[in-house]
Amino acid sequence: MTNARTYGAVGLVLLAAVTAGCSGSSTGSGSGSASTSAPGNSAAPTESNPPGDIPDNQAYVAYRPTGAGFKIKVPEGWARTQSDTATVFTDKLNHVRVEAGSASSAPTVASVTKTVVPQLSGQVSKFSGAKVTQARRHAGPVVLLKYQGDSPTDPVTGKVVRDAFERYAFYRQGREVDLTLSGPVNADNVDPWRIISDSFTWQ
Repeated sequence: MTNARTYGAVGLVLLAAVTAGCSGSSTGSGSGSASTSAPGNSAAPTESNPPGDIPDNQAYVAYRPTGAGFKIKVPEGWARTQSDTATVFTDKLNHVRVEAGSASSAPTVASVTKTVVPQLSGQVSKFSGAKVTQARRHAGPVVLLKYQGDSPTDPVTGKVVRDAFERYAFYRQGREVDLTLSGPVNADNVDPWRIISDSFTWQ
């Protein structure tokens, strides 16, 4: 009987030890999970410039097309492409488009609403939010059209970016220059766009 009681006591001690060990392992595993989800580990890496933001230290250079009669500052180092009537400066997700031509009369809020908005609606994917107003820049009064639209699909990533657009129509003596600035809707480009649009001057 003594041996049986002794063995029984030993068995209870061993069972208690195993149970305590299992509890300790479970607690340790829980602590490991907690540390993995700690804010320092799960937070997204900080970006110096969120996607689409033009850096605050961006330098600008004068763009003065021969015989066009105007000058404007554009971001230095951006890629430049040329078509028959427009010049486009591009960097990553941002674009500056300058298009010059002749016009029989100055653009107005009514004329841009009636002609330009329907035209862009047929050209820009998921065109929306068109708002036409009279604005003022250093060169004088302008007609400003703000809208949104989807970018073309990126051939490498296959992604589509939702863009915000600002289109300024400058006019003087039968000449019209349309300046269109575009970039992702979540980008903070208020100051760079103001620098560019305010830099336009007739010559």
